[in-house]
Amino acid sequence: MSSKHTKTFEPYQLFLDQYVKKLGPIDELEGFKVRPGFFDEYGATVIPGGVSFTVHSQHATSFKLALFERQAEEPYAILPFPESYRVGNVYSMIVFGVDIEAFEYAYLVDGPYEPRKGQIFDDSNYLLDPYAKAVTGQSEWGVTPPYGMTYRARVVSSDFDWKKSRSPHIPMEDLIIYELHVRGFTKDKSSNVKHPGTFNGLKEKIPYLKELGVNAVELMPIFEFDEMSGMRNHKGKRLYDYWGYNPISFFAPNTAYNSDIEYNHEGTELKKMIKKLHDNGIEVILDVVFNHTAEGNEQGPSINLKGFDNSVYYMLTPDGQYFNFSGCGNTLNCNHPIVRRMIIDCLRHWVIEYRIDGFRFDLASILGRNEDGSPMNNPPLLQNLAFDPVLSEVKLIAEAWDAGGLYQVGSFPDWNRWSEWNGKYRDDLREYLKGEPGLSHTVCDRIAGSVDLYPPESRSNSASVNFLTCHDGFTLYDLYSYNEKHNEANGWNNTDGENDNHAWNCGIEGETDDPRVIKLRHRMIRNAFTTLLMSRGTPMITQGDEFLRTQFGNNNAYCQDNEISWVDWTLKEKNQDMVNFVKHLITIRKSHPILRRQTQPAKSGYPPYSKHGVDAWYLSDWEAVRVHGVMFSGRDITGEKDDYCYIAMNSHWENHMLELPTLPEPYQWQLHVDTSRPTTRACILAEHLEPIESSHVEIEGRSSLVFFSHRH
Repeated sequence: MSSKHTKTFEPYQLFLDQYVKKLGPIDELEGFKVRPGFFDEYGATVIPGGVSFTVHSQHATSFKLALFERQAEEPYAILPFPESYRVGNVYSMIVFGVDIEAFEYAYLVDGPYEPRKGQIFDDSNYLLDPYAKAVTGQSEWGVTPPYGMTYRARVVSSDFDWKKSRSPHIPMEDLIIYELHVRGFTKDKSSNVKHPGTFNGLKEKIPYLKELGVNAVELMPIFEFDEMSGMRNHKGKRLYDYWGYNPISFFAPNTAYNSDIEYNHEGTELKKMIKKLHDNGIEVILDVVFNHTAEGNEQGPSINLKGFDNSVYYMLTPDGQYFNFSGCGNTLNCNHPIVRRMIIDCLRHWVIEYRIDGFRFDLASILGRNEDGSPMNNPPLLQNLAFDPVLSEVKLIAEAWDAGGLYQVGSFPDWNRWSEWNGKYRDDLREYLKGEPGLSHTVCDRIAGSVDLYPPESRSNSASVNFLTCHDGFTLYDLYSYNEKHNEANGWNNTDGENDNHAWNCGIEGETDDPRVIKLRHRMIRNAFTTLLMSRGTPMITQGDEFLRTQFGNNNAYCQDNEISWVDWTLKEKNQDMVNFVKHLITIRKSHPILRRQTQPAKSGYPPYSKHGVDAWYLSDWEAVRVHGVMFSGRDITGEKDDYCYIAMNSHWENHMLELPTLPEPYQWQLHVDTSRPTTRACILAEHLEPIESSHVEIEGRSSLVFFSHRH
């Protein structure tokens, strides 16, 4: 063995001497000094003078550790784990003298090859450590490493100094979530950041996020993924796995999101970004994918889990085929005890090492399926996550459906800990806002926190995450600019993406110079933002919606690493009036607790939530009704006065007279928001607020009004 691969400096030798004196002789293996490692610490753990490598498999018969110089095609050493270094199904070995800055590692795993039983071991295939904290390979976006698509791990030291930085610990119902893609948020040159498309680039945009008023960012996947997987060309453009919903390693951040290549301090740039966000009062939620991996089905590659224990990590049919409840070729076997342990270890790692504040679980209904694919009443994984002590303060948000047809919005197992992406809020509000009749009672319930789905007596104020748009689907601007999806750029002849979007182009498909159509589109967007930010539950805004970002009608831009997906920051300057409008709505929301939760009852005895129609205190069941009002009442932010809010919505194209509920003395209504007005005047400034003297007001077609009580 070459001496360049080990450290022989004096402090290292002194450590070895002390180690031998305390724990006994050290073994020799292929020229390396080794001894049994830490059997309960999976992955690679740095210790003084060496690294402990620990792996496990229920069905494997042997493990070998392969050590590579950086980017070398062949290993410089292969170290078989001695049988005496095995306890149960766990193999652990400390290798002394290795320089963690100088090598990469992988495993060779042997065992039976019986595909019909789901066992496909192949000891000629280099496998990535499932607990790898850093992955080599795609360190530069869009560039294939010189040794191809073999994934290897790096050993990471945990030495980041968080100083006195703390999570903001904002209650779930007080969050305003901003969903963004780390690369797409700043990659366009219009972002004017020094490090576009990276964690550092996002950090440069923190002042904007703070000014807007959001207090949480939800990052689309930052687990290590390979954007080159499935890379193809279509009409002269490269199409990538841009979104990142095909994880390669659950424990490692995506190296391509760093502005500089990191080695043994992997994650430092991400940690600095998180610390800066926290210091500015903004929480960080990760969009995590535990429903499938990039290994795919029978035709897919063997990267790590397939080779370590295929029949354990994936749901398999009796003849060894892959269940596909994810729609991506395979389904993670989440409620197998081994996989359950890995997922919990992973989330703990992100909370402890990266101080993550919450997780949004992609296709979370899969996490509640049994090993045979059947739904479980009390899934152990979901319960474990709800009660895990390390995760006790983090947000748990479920996308409560999967590609296998399991839809659990309103019924996802929660233990009063889980929140849900409220897909029914999105669909019902989209239909109502564009003018569909017969939804008034349903929409009132949605605005009140979807009380029909999440009864206040049994579910908390934080159960519903409300959204009208997200990464998957139209942007808010496109929702009112296109009737149909336009995904031709994806290369599938417009057959991909959702067909039922509840969208309305306001009369003309796509871009137009018609001032009447533009005026109507902006009004519809004001209605959407007003509804979202005045609703109980946790609102989520998608990146750039506040300044009318477009994807040109593409509602499935998963492969578009270009101007279709990148945020065009010139639109912020062009549509600053809409940004200011959204900022004002956020300020209103933060100033009135009754918009966020059911507060202490109003002294008047008014109900905390009530429905109204064109006549106060009565909402007809007539199918054609398109006008309704929602009133919230309770104590104000001081807890000393009553606070009343009345949200009136008219999705009809005609004007209507509206009776306002009478307030008890000494309160009067004041109009705070009128979406029929131009965007610059739709939110009424404090100095222009006036009491409403009349019991009736006119609400224009396709508009919303928001009133708050004023004590005269």
